[in-house]
Amino acid sequence: MSNLTVAILAPPDYAKDLGKKGTVSDITFYNLKKGNATVTFIEPTRYPEKLSSLFYTVSISDRVVLVVDEINATFGECVLMLQCAGKSSGYLILKNYITPDQISPLIKGTVLEHYEVIEEDIVGLREKMLGISVKQTAHQKPHDTAGKGSVPVDSHFNVKGVGVVVLGFVAQGTIKKHDTLKVLPTEKTTQIRSIQKHDDDADNAITGDRVGLALKNIESEDLDRGFVLTNDPAIKHATTISGKAQIVKYWPAPLKEGMVLYAGHWMQFLPTRLEKITVEGDWRMPTITLTMEKALVYPPGARVVLHYLEGGKLRVVGSLTLQ
Repeated sequence: MSNLTVAILAPPDYAKDLGKKGTVSDITFYNLKKGNATVTFIEPTRYPEKLSSLFYTVSISDRVVLVVDEINATFGECVLMLQCAGKSSGYLILKNYITPDQISPLIKGTVLEHYEVIEEDIVGLREKMLGISVKQTAHQKPHDTAGKGSVPVDSHFNVKGVGVVVLGFVAQGTIKKHDTLKVLPTEKTTQIRSIQKHDDDADNAITGDRVGLALKNIESEDLDRGFVLTNDPAIKHATTISGKAQIVKYWPAPLKEGMVLYAGHWMQFLPTRLEKITVEGDWRMPTITLTMEKALVYPPGARVVLHYLEGGKLRVVGSLTLQ
């Protein structure tokens, strides 16, 4: 049974009745379990103050619920973030007499164009997401969970009598108890002592699962949010990345070399400098090279979301497909 992760982009504490409250930081988790079906709801607790809070929430979600109670800059930024992150499966809940006709021209040509408009019903939403979790498992293709696994870390701490524990999601593949994993971007390795999913012990975890991993041969201070535990040799880490960018249509002018952007991938949100830009034709589709002090960890062909924190109301720049 695989877990369904749902981003709740809504007024504060909207998700509090959707599940049992879990980890709280700049993102808040709510966990729901019924039989074998499990759902994790995530809220961007520190958004709109911290753009990274919105990015993390969107980045690790399978589905999105966007509650629209006002058409404003925050709504626009959420639309751009979802578009750049490629989140094509979602739902719209419209409040304060906002109609689909008002929303339609604002989301035309974006991934949200195909979101389903649903009524506001917390109990119904819980049941709907549990149902999707069951169907997702039934239709999960073998290649989705085959091969080596990768777990981006969102929290880590020491537990008395257990040792170092990390919380995260299986971004791809499968991990098993006793697996030895690299701790990227460091040179360290660790071994999985035990796996928990929604407070239940498990022998393995697959793509989409929210996991707590007890680890051996590593200290909590050796870890950081965004680090990736993996036994997949294809996973890369580098302080220089290049690829084809796609700039959002509202961005007013071409990007310039020397700009400081923030690159978001999985649970990483890293400051980068735009070292090189090559434009052939449309300036909104340049080839760019970014450098950073901390290495970015990513699989081949990964999509990175680009942010510009000095951009005032326009902070989402676009996306970058890595070479």
